[in-house]
Amino acid sequence: MEVKNKKTCYVTTPIYYSSGNVHIGNSYTTIACDVFARYYRFKGYDTFYLTGMDEHGLKIEEAAKKAGKDPQDFVNQIAKETKLLWKELNISNDDFIQTSELRHTKVVQQIFEQLLQNGDIYLGYYEGDYCVSCEAFFTKTQVGEEGICPDCGKPTRKVKEESYFLRLKKYSARLLKHIADNPDFIQPESRRNEVVSFVEQGLEDLCVSRTSFKWGIPVLSNPKHVVYVWIDALCNYITALGYGTNNPALFEKYWLKGDTVAHVVGKDILRFHAIFWPIILMALNIPLNFKLYVHGWVLMKEGKMSKSVGNIVFPRDVTSRYGLDSLRYYLVREMPLGNDCLFSYDRFVERYNTDLANDLGNLVSRTIAMINKYFKGYVIKPEQILNPISVELSKFASETIEKYQDYFANFRFQNGLIEVWNLINRANKYIDETSPWVLAKDETKKEELNEVMYHLYESLRLIAMMISPVIPGTAETILSNLNVSYANRAWNKLVFGVTTREKVQEKIEVLFKRLDVLEEQKYHQNKTAKAENKVNAKAEITITDFEKVDIRVGEILEANKMEGSDKLLIFKIKIEDSVRQIISGIAQFYQPQELVGKRVLVVANLKPVTIRGHLSEGMILTASSSKDSLEIIQVMKENSFAKIS
Repeated sequence: MEVKNKKTCYVTTPIYYSSGNVHIGNSYTTIACDVFARYYRFKGYDTFYLTGMDEHGLKIEEAAKKAGKDPQDFVNQIAKETKLLWKELNISNDDFIQTSELRHTKVVQQIFEQLLQNGDIYLGYYEGDYCVSCEAFFTKTQVGEEGICPDCGKPTRKVKEESYFLRLKKYSARLLKHIADNPDFIQPESRRNEVVSFVEQGLEDLCVSRTSFKWGIPVLSNPKHVVYVWIDALCNYITALGYGTNNPALFEKYWLKGDTVAHVVGKDILRFHAIFWPIILMALNIPLNFKLYVHGWVLMKEGKMSKSVGNIVFPRDVTSRYGLDSLRYYLVREMPLGNDCLFSYDRFVERYNTDLANDLGNLVSRTIAMINKYFKGYVIKPEQILNPISVELSKFASETIEKYQDYFANFRFQNGLIEVWNLINRANKYIDETSPWVLAKDETKKEELNEVMYHLYESLRLIAMMISPVIPGTAETILSNLNVSYANRAWNKLVFGVTTREKVQEKIEVLFKRLDVLEEQKYHQNKTAKAENKVNAKAEITITDFEKVDIRVGEILEANKMEGSDKLLIFKIKIEDSVRQIISGIAQFYQPQELVGKRVLVVANLKPVTIRGHLSEGMILTASSSKDSLEIIQVMKENSFAKIS
């Protein structure tokens, strides 16, 4: 039965562009929003969590054409794959919106016409630079002489077309006032200052329609135009709630009357959510009831993840080897609100071993093992507390809970997890301070030993409850092993000392098996080498191209190191009735004398070149499985063909 006057929470991810597979950067946003939603559900709020896909625009139209698919089929397939991934990552979203859905497109058309009738949109003419990847227009000053997009670094296109424009300048003063009156509207403060500075420099009216492509929402009153992506995409936050329909109940409940509304975005789309979206809402007379939380990027050692660099990490790359909760924990623990975080497998393994296997895993296994050993699995609340260290632990736990609640309610998950792990470490220290194994030897210390077990049990119960939004699977395992009743898992039981009597499980599995650091390094080095080989693969050739190469069998008569070089060897090679000199960079992998007499494959029609003053009349074929290995290709039989075809 629904509780009357129950507080509400509405949290959204940005809707992701339907152009490819979701990487761990997108996954961070979705996981972070999932943590926020789970926290507020835990807190007792009626919570609605929305995510989805941004499916219109020139970029999608071109990607679908390249894939040989209809745009709708193209985006539906990506949406299907993304939904499956979110399910695998244990994402608890309540809705998944696609901007190609009728429930969205019809309302966007209505919104556009309303803004047009109100004079907030007008028909004009656009000429300038457009970035297909970012779906954004830029001024000549922004792109420079070479026409490079300032956001993604790709070349822009010159665009000249009739367009509708949204009057941003009309609302700039009102937006600045809202930001000033609501200091927590954009968080963190550094991002708020960035927005204020941008608006104060003066806003240019925003192009909100296109005529150069068809894959978009047609403007009802002028169908040759399609609604530009930012009005289309941004409005998903209210169309998903039923705004503009005959059933606006969710919109009224979660937006108009909502207690907590949170948009979560990466810093690259700050301007659109902090400027364009509020102005659209102002023009529609919809209250700005949301807070905007802006996070950084998940970076690699080489910088941003990039297909061309070949350093993109996908969620399944991690979860298939290390499990789901370790990925969720790492991303949430490493990302401070507003700043970037670094993903490296070395750092991941270190965090896994230290935080999850050692700190948390050992505390769970030690505690449950001792309760079973000393009290046959039973935990009983002591009538009085004898040890001042126990008092200190319970006080520390209460202070942790207070800090945790403040941080998690305000999207500071990294800070909140640090506080929880301080409690985990304090509980581990408590074991060393009280020495239960010593108390167990003295029958007169039975009550004191029980007190220690109880305080460890309660600490773990609270820890499991607090980490449940971040690593729900692990939290559930801990709570089940502790046999915590569902009543004692509730929000109002997030206090120390509620358990009266309980029996823990007799046997438990290891939560996080400690990883061998050297083994993991070797695994990822090999994986990286394979990825580099894949990235560096040459473009396809035809059989006609290959037929131009004259490959022959040659016998090595002499092999010597080139003076002054650590890499080059000089060969005398007999090919049929002639002897050629060929230079090859394989000195790091072979001693010259071991190659004499071997029959190798040689590219015989390679144009001769001079290398360090020595003529080279061909190329010895080699093969490589990694950057640390190189092998010549040998022909073993004496009567092998002199020419390979």
